[in-house]
Amino acid sequence: MITIDYTNRTPIYEQIVNEIERFVTLGVYQPKQKIESVRDLALNLGINPNTVKKAYDELERRGVITTLSTKGTFITENIKALTKSKIDERIEAIKAEMIELEKLGISKEEIIKRLK
Repeated sequence: MITIDYTNRTPIYEQIVNEIERFVTLGVYQPKQKIESVRDLALNLGINPNTVKKAYDELERRGVITTLSTKGTFITENIKALTKSKIDERIEAIKAEMIELEKLGISKEEIIKRLK
């Protein structure tokens, strides 16, 4: 079940995108699985359908979901590539943070030591 944190400064549509991508990565949503319609998800979350539509549009742009007219919205078949892409994206973010920490005078070894 998708949950929204209304106290979070992240826009609601981005929270929906992140939750669905996380569910795909964790295997909660399987390839070709039908997901809730825009209206149903909006009703369940108590939000405007336009917000869900914006999230679904972004997910479709990213290749996570596919919408088939009159049939519904489905998880894409190529979730392995999505999972790899999402992991690569997070690794790059970690690398960027490590570079910033190194600029503050902390060695890679110290960063790794502190992370453990």
